[in-house]
Amino acid sequence: MLVIEVAFGLKPTQVLLGKDKELSEDKQALLQNIISRLLRKEPVQYILGQADFCGHTFHVEPGVLIPRPETQELVNLISQQHPSPCSILDIGTGSGCIAVSLALIGHQVTAFDISEDALRIASENAQALHADIFFEQEDILHPSPTTRLWDVIVSNPPYICQREAQLMDANVLDFEPHLALFVPDNEPLLFYRAIAEYATTHLKASGRLYFEINEAYPQETSSLLEQMGYTHINIHPDIFGKSRFISATKE
Repeated sequence: MLVIEVAFGLKPTQVLLGKDKELSEDKQALLQNIISRLLRKEPVQYILGQADFCGHTFHVEPGVLIPRPETQELVNLISQQHPSPCSILDIGTGSGCIAVSLALIGHQVTAFDISEDALRIASENAQALHADIFFEQEDILHPSPTTRLWDVIVSNPPYICQREAQLMDANVLDFEPHLALFVPDNEPLLFYRAIAEYATTHLKASGRLYFEINEAYPQETSSLLEQMGYTHINIHPDIFGKSRFISATKE
């Protein structure tokens, strides 16, 4: 029903009254195409080309992950702990949902991604939602040298181990970009280590680091940050009670 309402402007009551049968031949063909894509378990957000996040509608396509409701809590956590405008770096921006949402509440945001598709989509979203963001193509595993410093660094990096793929739904596994999902089984903290290392020299004094994390590795992620000299390390649950976020302070 959501697809029909968004794509064709028909309310559920109108469908029940048979109004969908009055669509033009072109729209009938489009409807059949949408139905076949749904039957293949393609995510409805890709079919519609949009997803809602933090009260805004973002364009999405298979080059980026679909924004998750729980990730909104990461944005809320940062906004609560940093009510005044500050400089923020979003690493692995994807659709730009985190970066744009933070920029729209007054923060000065820079966003990195390795994917050209992601940067294009994120830039389009920033433009459509009137968010002023500096986007840059960057491989955080091999970062370019820079002397820039930020008050906050945030990331929702790839964190699903390859062995977990067999437990995933087809609508995620078959359609969402594996580059943004998976890490090797023997390196589950690959991106956390790289980003935390980058943050040691690119966070301002007493700057804060925020991650969305794999619920299977909260203590391991916390220990990694502690070993790297971070303090005030806190694990935060999501709306489902899962250990989903972690925050830490650079000494």
